[in-house]
Amino acid sequence: MDLRKVCVIGVGMTKFYKPGEKDFPELSKDAGEQALKDAGVAYDQIEQAFVGYVYGESTCGQRAIYQLGLTGVPVYNVNNNCSTGSTALFMGYQAVGSGLNECVLALGFEKMERGSLGAKYSDRTHPMDRHIQVMIDKQGYADAPAAAQMFGGAGREHMERYGTTKEQLAKVAVKNRRHAVKNERSQFRVASSLEEVLAAPTVFEPLTKFQCCPTSDGSAAAVLCSEEFAKKLGITNPVTIEGMAMTTDFPTTFDPPSLIKMVGQDLTKAGAKQVYEKAGLGPEDIDVIELHDCFTPNELITYEGLGLCGEGEAGKLIDDDATTYGGKWVVNPSGGLLSKGHPLGATGLAQCFELNQQLRGLSGERQVEGAKVALQHNLGLGGACVIGMYKRG
Repeated sequence: MDLRKVCVIGVGMTKFYKPGEKDFPELSKDAGEQALKDAGVAYDQIEQAFVGYVYGESTCGQRAIYQLGLTGVPVYNVNNNCSTGSTALFMGYQAVGSGLNECVLALGFEKMERGSLGAKYSDRTHPMDRHIQVMIDKQGYADAPAAAQMFGGAGREHMERYGTTKEQLAKVAVKNRRHAVKNERSQFRVASSLEEVLAAPTVFEPLTKFQCCPTSDGSAAAVLCSEEFAKKLGITNPVTIEGMAMTTDFPTTFDPPSLIKMVGQDLTKAGAKQVYEKAGLGPEDIDVIELHDCFTPNELITYEGLGLCGEGEAGKLIDDDATTYGGKWVVNPSGGLLSKGHPLGATGLAQCFELNQQLRGLSGERQVEGAKVALQHNLGLGGACVIGMYKRG
């Protein structure tokens, strides 16, 4: 089915905090009100709401947005691991693109516990049991956070296969920490040298603490509408979603066993291919990218999955400063998950916020000069990957 063009007319985002500072209704109200005000619409113009979060009780989505209004519209609670926020966004994109709705709200939030992620239920099958088994078969199970073992193991595989170095992995953190200094909404705003990143405590070889995203609380939101609805509001040059796709696991995720494949590279490749075809645009047309740098190896793996370089060439890309200001693309100008923070349900919508601000020229000191085309990549193990292409002008 061919979808009509979808516009992003309003975005909002809270500052991202270490866990425990604010509760989710307050965070969600802040982000939702920002997005509505930015769009110039009242909540009673919203026809459906898609609300993402990972940790919480059922119907937290309703509680999160009821303070914006009580209009009786459908509210969908969305949970898709780390790609939850972008999944809510994708559902809104489909609702407007299909002609079902004229104006919808996508909102994501998270209130996390301190420390690394862990399973909440021990009396049922773990949803990532097949992913974990691949890891165990390849490298065993260590006394370290499971996600760090998965992505750290993928980093090891990349090093063994392509000669990628510890220094190249660490340079991802150096770049993104430097970018975050200019982001007032970022959880961390302190730059670090290559030596400091490498000298930080080891979480799981080759990853140090500065190469792992923090647990975070926060919220972000976006108002999506049709071109006709935008015109009625007098918006003449909106940001449009030129293409969006969501992919889930393939047989190659599990067999033959590969940690690079297990953490989602083939999901990224397939989603990117769909989006490039829908948009009629490719990597060479993109100016700015927000991608899922939950751990430093995943940024390099994603460069290759998105087609920014050939397989095994990501280390050279980071060495050549091709993914920062002055390079071919600016990747994670927000600071990425590594510095901005990673409140799971909000992350995908925070990426949407950053890219829309960039395309509208509203990013202040971190503005990417002349940005017209932007790409979003949000990955959740288990697995789901959402990729979107935005354009303005």
